[in-house]
Amino acid sequence: MKHLTKLTTLAGLTVAGLFAVPAQAQMLSQETTADRPFSGVYVGAAGGYDVQKNDVGSSILFDRNGDGNFNENVNTITGANAFSPGFCNGSARTGAAAYGCRNDDDGWAYYGRAGFDAQRGNIVVGVVGEFGKTEITDSVSGFSTTPASYTMSRKVDWEASVRGRAGYAINTTLFYGTFGAGYAKIDNLFFTTNTANAFAATGSKNQWGILGGGGIEQKLTKHISIGMEYMYHQYQDNDARVRVTAGTALAGSPVLLANNPFLIAPNTTGTTFRRSDEYLRWHSLRGTVSFRF
Repeated sequence: MKHLTKLTTLAGLTVAGLFAVPAQAQMLSQETTADRPFSGVYVGAAGGYDVQKNDVGSSILFDRNGDGNFNENVNTITGANAFSPGFCNGSARTGAAAYGCRNDDDGWAYYGRAGFDAQRGNIVVGVVGEFGKTEITDSVSGFSTTPASYTMSRKVDWEASVRGRAGYAINTTLFYGTFGAGYAKIDNLFFTTNTANAFAATGSKNQWGILGGGGIEQKLTKHISIGMEYMYHQYQDNDARVRVTAGTALAGSPVLLANNPFLIAPNTTGTTFRRSDEYLRWHSLRGTVSFRF
């Protein structure tokens, strides 16, 4: 404002000053924009590869007596553990435990994003929103002595997030951290080689979660920037259930019905499954591109 006042005074003394005022104002505007390269609204995209943590020790838990507590074994008529072959992280290859499981599927991810940053000196703060999809699949399998396999899987149909962002800019390079809330549609799936019983599984559900990470962003031009970013995602997903009942295959055979491990007294109506790992977690490494207005 002081520069503008002085120039206005000079303009009253000389005609040349009349032309100096708008020229100086334009120069100040250009300098301000250059000093705050990360201020303003932007839109962009992020894409990369997602990797899951290794869920070693994951299993399937059972509620045999219908009390809502998943702390019982499924036993045969002789009292032996019907799931003594064990469990594995991933999807079962066949009905026999000897063939093991396929590893969980990592996969590509792609997101659209929009945000706003405000820069003061070297400090940049802002907010960013994203919407997109990841192709990961997280599974756990159990094997019974029948033999048969039982696989519970989950996939992310879509994910949205709103996060805060704060960083430190050195000229046209920004180093930042980000943290916020996520909301995702998680599809729960169930597969089995058991063709005798009937199975009813819960389906998709929207879940709240958290995301956090950081990255680096580099301005290429006044409007275009690119970057690299790491993100961690976590969602509580402990509502998926599989209900096992007799079905039509066993209902007509009292002998098979009485010897079916899922239907042995005290609860002859069936057994309920759930996963032991209650959280869906994964890591993302991705590139970003943004257009700043």
